Amino acid sequence: MRMRLMLLGGGNALGQALIRLGAEEDIGFLAPRPPEHGWDPASLTQLLDDTRPDALVNLAYYFDWFQAESVSEKRLAQQERSVERLAELCQHHNIILVQPSSYRVFDGSRATAYSEKDEPVPLGLRGQALWRIEQSVRATCPQHVLLRFGWLLDESIDGVLGRFLTRAEQPQELLLADDRRGNPTPVDDAARVILSVLKQLDCAAPLWGTYHYAGNEATTPLALGQAILTEAAQLHPLAVTAPTAQAHAARPDASEEPQHAVLACKKILHTFGIKPRAWRSGLPPLLDRFYRHG
Repeated sequence: MRMRLMLLGGGNALGQALIRLGAEEDIGFLAPRPPEHGWDPASLTQLLDDTRPDALVNLAYYFDWFQAESVSEKRLAQQERSVERLAELCQHHNIILVQPSSYRVFDGSRATAYSEKDEPVPLGLRGQALWRIEQSVRATCPQHVLLRFGWLLDESIDGVLGRFLTRAEQPQELLLADDRRGNPTPVDDAARVILSVLKQLDCAAPLWGTYHYAGNEATTPLALGQAILTEAAQLHPLAVTAPTAQAHAARPDASEEPQHAVLACKKILHTFGIKPRAWRSGLPPLLDRFYRHG
């Protein structure tokens, strides 16, 4: 790798997966520790003025965007301002910006898979913030790759998977939507995609733009929950063996979670040659890490 790579958010689950995967191929990242209160415009300005990497992967707010149950409007607004500044700095210093986004930019009103050409209409605060962030990155920093991911799953104890497995340890009804659809995407798979993109950008291929990536085989939260419980029961005693079906409309997050969140991944395949991997094959190593670290 000729490019000097910087990673913001090296301490979170996706950042850790990226560092692990990079190490296997002798690809290293500058992964600076965030200031006590997180990255803000001033600290980012200082950082990039001092370091000047060739490419930057911004996973600084990964947990809030992909794993947290909810994020305050104030916090999202601060993150928006920071990414706006980051895009300006990347443009100023001629740094390539790799910026994650999400299926949440769509409202889920169409039953067919969303492509990069479909117009985003985000529902909740997070989706709206991500859509504004995407627009500011596009407008400010032409050398960007925006990666919209499907339902990301990682081993963090307080993430989506962690909250589900913790609840499954108590005898209770675990309600999951059976009429909602999306693509589960294990964090190792998302890291593989980011690394593949970086390797091709290192060859000076100007493949800027927005791309979708999500695990192969769309499914429902109910079927995903069943697959997780079946696999997890082999590693840890659980009180719940099967989730209970509930309608999307009855779910507490129905107003902000798209009912149909399937992403079409043809563009990333045709541009970068990145093939979607089956999410089921990513569950065993993910659950193994969860129970070993938890």
